[in-house]
Amino acid sequence: MSTYLVFTRDKMLDEKEFAVYAEEAKATVAGHPVKVLAFYGAHEDLEGPATEGTVIFEFPNREAAMAWYNGPTYRKAREHRLKAAIYRVALVEGI
Repeated sequence: MSTYLVFTRDKMLDEKEFAVYAEEAKATVAGHPVKVLAFYGAHEDLEGPATEGTVIFEFPNREAAMAWYNGPTYRKAREHRLKAAIYRVALVEGI
Protein backbone atom coordinates (compact mmCIF):
# COMPACT_ATOMS: atom_id res chain seq x y z
CA MET A 1 0.00 0.00 0.00
CA SER A 2 1.43 3.37 -0.98
CA THR A 3 2.57 5.47 1.96
CA TYR A 4 3.16 9.20 2.00
CA LEU A 5 5.41 11.38 4.12
CA VAL A 6 4.01 14.90 4.33
CA PHE A 7 6.34 17.65 5.55
CA THR A 8 4.70 20.96 6.45
CA ARG A 9 6.93 23.88 7.34
CA ASP A 10 5.33 26.17 9.89
CA LYS A 11 8.16 28.64 10.44
CA MET A 12 11.72 29.16 9.23
CA LEU A 13 14.16 29.79 12.09
CA ASP A 14 17.60 29.73 10.48
CA GLU A 15 18.10 30.00 6.72
CA LYS A 16 21.77 29.00 6.90
CA GLU A 17 20.90 25.75 8.68
CA PHE A 18 18.14 25.18 6.17
CA ALA A 19 20.61 25.56 3.29
CA VAL A 20 22.79 22.85 4.86
CA TYR A 21 19.72 20.64 5.29
CA ALA A 22 18.59 21.17 1.70
CA GLU A 23 22.00 20.24 0.33
CA GLU A 24 22.39 17.14 2.51
CA ALA A 25 18.79 15.98 2.02
CA LYS A 26 19.19 15.75 -1.77
CA ALA A 27 21.54 12.81 -1.47
CA THR A 28 19.37 10.90 1.01
CA VAL A 29 16.87 9.64 -1.58
CA ALA A 30 19.49 7.73 -3.61
CA GLY A 31 18.68 4.04 -3.51
CA HIS A 32 15.22 4.57 -2.00
CA PRO A 33 11.95 4.00 -3.89
CA VAL A 34 10.61 7.54 -3.42
CA LYS A 35 8.50 9.64 -5.74
CA VAL A 36 8.31 13.39 -5.10
CA LEU A 37 4.68 14.48 -5.47
CA ALA A 38 4.97 18.06 -4.17
CA PHE A 39 7.97 20.19 -3.32
CA TYR A 40 7.27 23.67 -1.94
CA GLY A 41 4.97 24.51 -4.84
CA ALA A 42 2.37 27.25 -4.76
CA HIS A 43 -0.11 26.47 -2.02
CA GLU A 44 -3.09 27.95 -0.25
CA ASP A 45 -3.91 27.19 3.37
CA LEU A 46 -7.66 26.61 3.44
CA GLU A 47 -7.96 25.84 7.17
CA GLY A 48 -5.77 26.22 10.21
CA PRO A 49 -2.74 28.42 10.74
CA ALA A 50 -0.71 29.66 7.79
CA THR A 51 2.18 27.46 6.62
CA GLU A 52 5.29 28.27 4.62
CA GLY A 53 5.40 25.19 2.42
CA THR A 54 4.74 21.50 1.94
CA VAL A 55 6.64 18.51 0.60
CA ILE A 56 4.94 15.19 -0.17
CA PHE A 57 6.91 11.99 -0.82
CA GLU A 58 5.33 8.74 -1.96
CA PHE A 59 6.82 5.36 -1.04
CA PRO A 60 5.56 1.92 -2.02
CA ASN A 61 4.83 1.02 1.61
CA ARG A 62 5.32 2.05 5.24
CA GLU A 63 8.51 0.03 5.61
CA ALA A 64 10.18 1.83 2.69
CA ALA A 65 9.12 5.24 4.04
CA MET A 66 10.47 4.49 7.49
CA ALA A 67 13.68 2.98 6.09
CA TRP A 68 14.38 6.31 4.40
CA TYR A 69 13.21 8.51 7.31
CA ASN A 70 15.18 6.56 9.93
CA GLY A 71 18.15 5.78 7.68
CA PRO A 72 21.54 7.14 8.69
CA THR A 73 21.84 9.62 5.83
CA TYR A 74 18.46 11.26 6.40
CA ARG A 75 18.87 11.20 10.20
CA LYS A 76 22.06 13.23 9.78
CA ALA A 77 20.38 15.75 7.44
CA ARG A 78 17.29 15.89 9.65
CA GLU A 79 19.32 17.36 12.51
CA HIS A 80 19.83 20.48 10.39
CA ARG A 81 16.11 20.66 9.55
CA LEU A 82 15.23 20.52 13.23
CA LYS A 83 17.53 23.50 13.88
CA ALA A 84 16.40 25.35 10.75
CA ALA A 85 12.63 25.39 11.02
CA ILE A 86 9.49 24.23 12.78
CA TYR A 87 7.91 21.38 10.84
CA ARG A 88 5.11 18.92 11.14
CA VAL A 89 5.76 15.55 9.53
CA ALA A 90 2.99 13.00 9.00
CA LEU A 91 3.07 9.48 7.64
CA VAL A 92 -0.15 8.63 5.80
CA GLU A 93 -1.00 5.23 4.38
CA GLY A 94 -2.95 5.21 1.12
CA ILE A 95 -6.00 3.15 0.31
